[in-house]
Amino acid sequence: MIVMTLAVVAVTAACSTSGPTAPAQAASSMPSSMPSSMSSAMPASMTQSRPVSTASSSTASSQTAAAVQLLDPAEFAAAIAGDRVTINVHVPDEGSLPGTDLAVPFDQITARAAELPQDRNTPLAIYCMTGHMSAIAGAELAALGYTDIVELRGGMEAWQAAGRPLLPAGT
Repeated sequence: MIVMTLAVVAVTAACSTSGPTAPAQAASSMPSSMPSSMSSAMPASMTQSRPVSTASSSTASSQTAAAVQLLDPAEFAAAIAGDRVTINVHVPDEGSLPGTDLAVPFDQITARAAELPQDRNTPLAIYCMTGHMSAIAGAELAALGYTDIVELRGGMEAWQAAGRPLLPAGT
């Protein structure tokens, strides 16, 4: 990442001081080990899941890592067809996916933990309208010790854009 940052700085400096051909010249002087795009510089796991580290409340040195796996609508549909507990974390209620088991607002996950499965290894599937609220909920669930969490990438908007049905609010 340091090499990439330095390369960006070099290109930016060249652009601001050397005229319109400077970016190409600066880019050609970058190390050959530089990836051609930011996505190729990131490990695949970073583009597919949200890593969440949680510290044990009893000792700061005892840490576990959980990852909230992001799934596209087709993958999410397959995941919730199994034995996952599916949770709508969106507020206000703007509808839900068929087969939703619980509705717990993203900002009440910890306060309403008693409504969640007691077994922290229970597979969970979470979603909201666009993904912002479910990202927060995923971090909270991981902090509570849940180890198997999938999240609908793009939320209910992506679900509908993929031609999948959404149940109306209040159902």
